[in-house]
Amino acid sequence: MFALRSLKARLIVMAALWILAGIVASWFVLSAVFRQHVTAQFKEELYVHLSELERLAEFKGDKAVLDRPLSDPRYEEARSGFYWEIQKGDAVLARSASMQGPMLRTPIDEPKDVGVHTHTTEGPTGPILIAEQGHWTSPAGPVVRYIIGTDQRHIDSVLGEFNRTLGLSLAIFAAALILAAGVLISFALRPLNHLRESLNQVRSGQNKKIAETFPSEVQPLVDDLNGLLRSTGELVQRARTQAGNIAHGLKTPLAILADEAHRLDRDGQPKPAATIVSQVKKIQTHIDYQITRARAAAAHITLGNSAPLGVAAAEVTLALQRLYHDRGIDVTVDIEPALRVACDRQDVNEILANLLDNAFKHAKSQIAVSASATTDRRLTIGIEDDGPGVPAEAREIVFNVGERWDSQAPGSGLGLAIARDLARLYGGDVVLTDSQLGGLRVELYLPGGAQ
Repeated sequence: MFALRSLKARLIVMAALWILAGIVASWFVLSAVFRQHVTAQFKEELYVHLSELERLAEFKGDKAVLDRPLSDPRYEEARSGFYWEIQKGDAVLARSASMQGPMLRTPIDEPKDVGVHTHTTEGPTGPILIAEQGHWTSPAGPVVRYIIGTDQRHIDSVLGEFNRTLGLSLAIFAAALILAAGVLISFALRPLNHLRESLNQVRSGQNKKIAETFPSEVQPLVDDLNGLLRSTGELVQRARTQAGNIAHGLKTPLAILADEAHRLDRDGQPKPAATIVSQVKKIQTHIDYQITRARAAAAHITLGNSAPLGVAAAEVTLALQRLYHDRGIDVTVDIEPALRVACDRQDVNEILANLLDNAFKHAKSQIAVSASATTDRRLTIGIEDDGPGVPAEAREIVFNVGERWDSQAPGSGLGLAIARDLARLYGGDVVLTDSQLGGLRVELYLPGGAQ
């Protein structure tokens, strides 16, 4: 039971168990109460017929006869389960027409036992509930017993029918209670479902905060979540500002070092100048990579980000076409306007810019960009070119920071590494495959936003 991960399922199971326990206990209690009631009713009926038997009995020598039959005709039907008998000592003075077999055996009574007694003994057709009363003509003389009884099976039959009806009724009642408990629990947990939907809207970028009003038991949690979202946004903004300050603070010293390297080159020291320039470029590369990654990580923890994929792709494509206008590359963009990604707009632009820039550098004449949504709320963006492509054994190497497969093409070796790191920070990825255009296909996976 405790392995259930759903709170609603746990509550319904617990409610069902308590209801079933109460129903079973009710069945036992009601059945016991009804048994006492039925047994008392049968005994009361026996007392009435016993009194009637005593009034109608007349003694003639060693025999006893009745003025008329008892009012209940079942005492006249053979083996009906309704019997009476008049005994004196070990002799039977009279018995009902329904009675067959040996005389009924009852405990021995004393002269002081003048009241009506009830016993359970063995009768002609099974266990029998009897009522009997003794009369003494003299203290030392034999007792005359008036005995009347009903088979236990008649009581058991009434009880069995009642228990079946009671069980069916309680089962229907239990099912109705469990259904009602399920409905009530589902209704009580609806605010949590609304809260989940509101959080999904914040995560997908539809809202910046949880704006709905919730019951008083849930509203404090909503207020705390909104406060957390607000403080997180402020922290992210400060982190971005600090990252920009770090980049700006390092830019001047690196520029001075680069200028010093050019001065050394002019003074006839090309070797140390080349070393300094090389190291400055490496430092700048790692700074750019780490600053970009830190900014993207900050943006990733900020909920409510959403960007239109088609607009971002169009902007980046247009800018790169202007940059590489002399190459005459034809770009086809097939992205539905409604598609959005749950990412920061600036990060989406940077991912697409790095991937498309790589395609522009290596394409011969054609680039194709497409996007599609999957059932798991993810978007697949494909960027294909007709360039030379990348061999299968090098498709992971090119994602290393500073690594370049084609040393002839311009670049720092950061583009693919930054694109993959940014995508993975948002739970996506970048994968390289073969393109139908003959070159490289870059598949970008990103979380889908509110469409």
